[in-house]
Amino acid sequence: MATKQERPTWYPLDNAGLLYSAIQKENYSAVYRFSALMREKVDPAALQRAVDKTMPRFPGFGVRIRRGAFWCYLEPNPSPGPFVRPDMANPCQPVRFKEDNGWLIRFFYYEKRISMEVFHAVSDGPGTTIFFRTLLAVYLREMGHSIPEGPGILDITEPPRKEELEDAYARYAGKKLLRGKLEKTAFPNTSPKEPFYTLNVTTGLVPVDQVRKAAKACQATITEYLTALLLQSILENQAQRHFKKPRPVALAIPINLRPWFPSETLRNFILTMRPCVDPTLGEYSFPELIQQVRSYMQLHASRQEMQAKLTGNVRFASNHFLQLVPLPLKNIVMAYSYQLVGVRPYSGTYTNPGPFQVPPAMAPHIQRMEAMLGQATRPSPHCTSISYGNTMAITFTNTGTSSETERRFFTYLVKAGIPVKIESNRTH
Repeated sequence: MATKQERPTWYPLDNAGLLYSAIQKENYSAVYRFSALMREKVDPAALQRAVDKTMPRFPGFGVRIRRGAFWCYLEPNPSPGPFVRPDMANPCQPVRFKEDNGWLIRFFYYEKRISMEVFHAVSDGPGTTIFFRTLLAVYLREMGHSIPEGPGILDITEPPRKEELEDAYARYAGKKLLRGKLEKTAFPNTSPKEPFYTLNVTTGLVPVDQVRKAAKACQATITEYLTALLLQSILENQAQRHFKKPRPVALAIPINLRPWFPSETLRNFILTMRPCVDPTLGEYSFPELIQQVRSYMQLHASRQEMQAKLTGNVRFASNHFLQLVPLPLKNIVMAYSYQLVGVRPYSGTYTNPGPFQVPPAMAPHIQRMEAMLGQATRPSPHCTSISYGNTMAITFTNTGTSSETERRFFTYLVKAGIPVKIESNRTH
């Protein structure tokens, strides 16, 4: 019998991880991807060595999900891997917990592109960018380049720090909680579904300085500008259908909580904001849409409200009654709750991880960065943007046949004088 010291380390899923582990299904992929387009063709053997050397520094990523009687939890994955593989036509496929040796992260290469996919129960975008940036640095060293340690790159010779594994939601949960009302059902922005499993990916490459100039002319940040543009595109989609009673158009905007609540965690630590426009109140000009977005974010992206909101989420997961509900039934309850509060109130998702910054010695080896989200619970588009240097990649992923949202979005950018280069895996 194993002694107490010999038992493997395990830790409970954080608040977001509990949700993603409960709702993961074949028709929903709580998986996202970061990619780096390098200057030279990728060496798979060097990339595998880099993965092998980087993984021990990030124990929170080297895990598998185990199912207990009442909750899922994470434990170190003793299986071989994860292995570097040639890329596939349809990225971000659903995680199947009993396949791929139980790994919750994946690594791919194609020509000059290195990609990393992560199941959202493991980490959020800010945490994964630190892993990915460190991996790229180690890979470049394997290729013979001298890459020093720098901001956002961890030293793989140092042991992991316990602060990187903390559940920051639990740490910052307070006494006051925000009892939010059930939001109205939003326009779903769906189209006929593609054959399983088909993920349509459309990326628009735009110069950051031109987008910043256009946003500044509207007295907006880049995120506010692109959020308003996506709202406008979806509003036009709905107007084209001539509903007698149009629904609100709302976006799910993930917000990194670390600037408000200091934490070194590499696990999940985000909340979702919901800028919304109600077309029954009348038409909105683009400047008015920007004002709507700006006002909403200024009002709700406050430390006090976000702490009350995360406190409510933590209290829900730690509810004494829910604790005693068997896992299969609990997953049904959480999946239904997610449909009510995480799907129906939204017309789509827009996430902007921000600029991907690297030390000067790394910069010449990378052309650009890309990011994308996996398939939604329904055939409607997600949008992600990430910048590197003066190039921003704005990527839509969609399991629906329609590309109207993408077309309207990029057409507007062109009309605003911003050059757009389109890349897509669509065949129609």
